[in-house]
Amino acid sequence: MERYLRLISGSILVIILSLLLRVLLNHLWRPYVITKWYREQGIHGPKYKFIYGCYEEIMKLTSSAKEIKMDINSHDFTPRVFPHFLKWMSAYGKTFLFWYGPIPQIFISDMELVKQVLSDKAGFFLKADTLPAFEALLGKGLVLTNGLDWARHRRILSPAFTTDKLKRMTRKMTECTRTMIEGWENRIEQDQKRQIEIDLNDQFLELTADVISHTAFGSSFIEGKEVFSAQKELLVLAFESILNATYPGFDYLPTKNNIKRWRLDRQVRRTLIKIIHERMEVRDDGYGNDLLGLMLETCMNGGKESNNYMSMDEIMHECKTFFFAGHETTAHLLSWTMFYLSTNEDWQARLRDEILRECGREVPNADMLSKLKLVNMVLLEALRLYGPAVQIYRKASQDMKLGTIILLKGTAIAIPIAILHRDKEIWGPDADEFNPLRFENGINKAAKHSNALLSFSFGPRACIGQTFAMLESKAVIAMILQRFSFRISPNYVHKPDEKLTLQPMSGLQVIIEPVNI
Repeated sequence: MERYLRLISGSILVIILSLLLRVLLNHLWRPYVITKWYREQGIHGPKYKFIYGCYEEIMKLTSSAKEIKMDINSHDFTPRVFPHFLKWMSAYGKTFLFWYGPIPQIFISDMELVKQVLSDKAGFFLKADTLPAFEALLGKGLVLTNGLDWARHRRILSPAFTTDKLKRMTRKMTECTRTMIEGWENRIEQDQKRQIEIDLNDQFLELTADVISHTAFGSSFIEGKEVFSAQKELLVLAFESILNATYPGFDYLPTKNNIKRWRLDRQVRRTLIKIIHERMEVRDDGYGNDLLGLMLETCMNGGKESNNYMSMDEIMHECKTFFFAGHETTAHLLSWTMFYLSTNEDWQARLRDEILRECGREVPNADMLSKLKLVNMVLLEALRLYGPAVQIYRKASQDMKLGTIILLKGTAIAIPIAILHRDKEIWGPDADEFNPLRFENGINKAAKHSNALLSFSFGPRACIGQTFAMLESKAVIAMILQRFSFRISPNYVHKPDEKLTLQPMSGLQVIIEPVNI
């Protein structure tokens, strides 16, 4: 017995020493070697700290920045969202090294370097590694997959977003919007002042959830409500998990938050299975022409060895991706567009005139919406200054050259969209101002760099749903402006906040009344 105890004790000691050696290698020696490598190339940055890297400094700066209250006429929220990047840019220049735990990150704000990364077709720059909590939220679909899997998914899903398919979706978009507007009209009729205050951010979140449920999955907001509710909780858990990411394996321990995340993930999966099974039971000649139908077609009819095959698990992941992306991003684009119009009566009037000229008081169709040039310009400017995505991350798949920099395999690349969208060298001296007319001659001529608008990214991995989002946004804005005028409420506090997407921290309170035409 004593011999066995000595063997067990010896084995435990070896395991402890191995873990300690691994920690020392990953958290001390490796950061020292990598820092030296980049420093010799003239790339500096904030000091690496054991285990945490630069995380403590990031949290300290961003926590203080949350208290900044902006003027409603100011559109530069970067001091609130990126105080650490602004500080480090001032100290180290437009390219620097920082650390997220033991992971090296190269910050780039040179558009030529950004173009090289986002235009990559060979798979040199992959999607950066994702925490399990974010994967539970987004699903390992188009947004997070890499390589051949990503190419296969993109090929299968692309037919759902053709121009003809999107035109047919317009009717459902306008029907959902009409339901929302009728609710406003009923409330206004009951109000003595014939005006009401609405939190538009909440309204748009529900509206876009209804639209994506109907157009992509053939269900309704009621059926998908469990998914949206669970994803809302998962979003909170995902951000809370960021602190624990510096501890290897922490996301897999049975902590209170992890157990809650696993429960919510199971809940989402059960709801998606129910939606999928209902579709399979009622099919006639096929599974439908929407996104879910296309995925089921490939799963049921394609062989596993086919380049056009998706497993049921992959369908689940894509459903998560599109439920979240089609819901959150479009809702916040609508919110920020309405924020601007609520504080700018001139542009509100100009857009209404265009909408009434092209659409009258009719429910707009896709052809009418395509003629709304000013609406499109305002949406593009909203995307520039308040785009839902404020940064993009990639990862070097191998040692490679980026501009004059020799990147080491595994180095993450941080592209600060919000900072680049305010770069006066790219956008001109009025880069901090809301000026839709800069897009008068199209996106490619709006700035000194043709790829300067990064809201939907560009290159091979540009957002597959960007046309869908723009069409839906045009329809909603057009229908609102046909019927209502609006102004920002005194209760609104201008605090843009980044929680995976950029959103109003305390909602978007707007006063709405019927328009007199």
